[in-house]
Amino acid sequence: MAKHQFQTEVTQLLDLMIHSLYSNKEIFLRELVSNASDAMDKLHFLTLTDDKYKALKYEPKIKIELNKERKTLSISDTGIGMNEEDLIENLGTIAKSGTKSFLSQLSGDKKKDSQLIGQFGVGFYSAFMVADKIEVLSKKAGEEQAWKWSSEATGDYEIKKAKKADFGTKITLHVKDDESEFLEFYKIEEIIKKYSNHIPFGIYMDKEETIPSEKEGDEPKKEIKEVQVNKASALWTLNKSDIKDEEYKDFYKQISHDSSDPFLWVHTRAEGTLEYKTLFYIPSTPPMDLYRVDYQPGVKLYVKRVFITDDEKELLPTYLRFVRGIIDAEDLPLNISREILQQNRILESIKRASVKKILGELKKLNKKDKDRYLEFYKNFGKVLKEGLYGDFENKDTLLELVMFKSSKRDGLVSLKEYKEGMKEDQKSIYYITGENEALLKNSPLIEQFKAKDIEVLLLDEEVDAIVIPMVHEYDKTPIKPVNNSDIDEEIKDEEKVSDEEKQEMTEVIVKMKEILKDEIKDVKISSRLSDSPSVLVYDKNDPDFQMQEMLKQMGQDNLPKVKPILEINPKHEIFKKIVEKKEFSSLQDISLLLLDQAKLAEGMKIDDVAEFSKRLNKYIAKAL
Repeated sequence: MAKHQFQTEVTQLLDLMIHSLYSNKEIFLRELVSNASDAMDKLHFLTLTDDKYKALKYEPKIKIELNKERKTLSISDTGIGMNEEDLIENLGTIAKSGTKSFLSQLSGDKKKDSQLIGQFGVGFYSAFMVADKIEVLSKKAGEEQAWKWSSEATGDYEIKKAKKADFGTKITLHVKDDESEFLEFYKIEEIIKKYSNHIPFGIYMDKEETIPSEKEGDEPKKEIKEVQVNKASALWTLNKSDIKDEEYKDFYKQISHDSSDPFLWVHTRAEGTLEYKTLFYIPSTPPMDLYRVDYQPGVKLYVKRVFITDDEKELLPTYLRFVRGIIDAEDLPLNISREILQQNRILESIKRASVKKILGELKKLNKKDKDRYLEFYKNFGKVLKEGLYGDFENKDTLLELVMFKSSKRDGLVSLKEYKEGMKEDQKSIYYITGENEALLKNSPLIEQFKAKDIEVLLLDEEVDAIVIPMVHEYDKTPIKPVNNSDIDEEIKDEEKVSDEEKQEMTEVIVKMKEILKDEIKDVKISSRLSDSPSVLVYDKNDPDFQMQEMLKQMGQDNLPKVKPILEINPKHEIFKKIVEKKEFSSLQDISLLLLDQAKLAEGMKIDDVAEFSKRLNKYIAKAL
């Protein structure tokens, strides 16, 4: 017998389970049945594709047994089973990504934490909500030795060798005294019908039935019969008209391990050249691992109802990684390998059609119920934008779906709404990128836009800096950044800078170029400034500051330094006084102050804060 310590995250999760933070305790049975179904899915696949397992006598079955005297509830399956290594890996650690993040978000508020736990999905460990001890007896298919895992959720667990006639797993819960309702046949049957009616395997229980006596006056006999308590019909194979909304919702909870109802679902049956069925769900809340590289894909692949994989990220594009569901193809071989899977033309066709269907449903929702679409967008809009980077086939649809903050209105605006509100003589759609909405709204870069009542999209999400520069137009209208040095004539101030003013500024510009030559590419007179003295812009062929920062985060640290252009406002009081007094002795300090000020407005860091403070204090003292 070997004693093992639980992984730290497991111990924390067990503590939450024991203290019953989760209000809907009955989901433990859904989780255990789902695990049993997965185990049989995996073995079924191997018996059809792997010579090592083809000779196995495989009869898929889940059996639930209740013993009121011993206060135990057992769930047995004829699945692939587990050996010692599997037991440690599956029951001693949490492999699901995002666990630490999930635990760090717990607040101590039982109601809020209960919802969070439901969102995360707690799998096997949820059984400790109703049991004070759990035993797992398992024998892996193709192996002789069985193993027994046991724990009382005290921070450790034991594993020892055991005996078991057949492969598969039997989980025995020692039910807590105050949870005796889970030892009643009708309670368990009710939970199974609610959550697990449509798993593709039969779930059986022993039911006591009364047999009327044949002779008058004799006592009726009691007989135990094994009965199937679920339909065992794969939901996605049924006609939509035969499925109730509640059945769709319960099936989602079973495959996703999410206790919330889905936001919406899309059920498709394709017949013709390609035959397949898909059932996709969009969750109501974002999965915990949504922004992790090692996210767990949410779509399962079946071939003719035979489970193939639930670990293939290529079934849908990464920007739809929040989608949960099933793809069941008729025309794929059962023994298809992972490598061939990723290059398979049939699967690629199904994937393309599925993406169009999902995006099409979102487009319909956006048109029909804007408030509800905004609810979806709040959760998944940032991820949806990623599609603009690589999914050129669906780019036009995605451009209809993405939304942005605006310099002119509250809330979010679509590109269609922006275009409808464009000025008559406006030629382009304009945007500004950065990390802070307030900074963007008050940026010197959009002063002239505000003066002319031209709307600017405020792009303050990291993904914007990568994807939007790749989108050059929407509905034949150019999309341009406001910090581009080659900005349109339409935003220029009507009160143009006179030739005389330009001449007066020539000497100032020459001197400033010399002072700032190590920091900037050029100094130019600005046509976009109304109130501010200076602003940083970028050559149209250079990445701006936000793009440079994103490239660094992506590991591209050795990029050559990109120098911005400093644009100055000749009508600002600072430059008027410099020209008027012909006093250039202060230009060194003023140039550096204006550059640092422009950097701050851009959200950049100042290289030498101490020197900046010293110069600033010097001019404050002079002003006093």
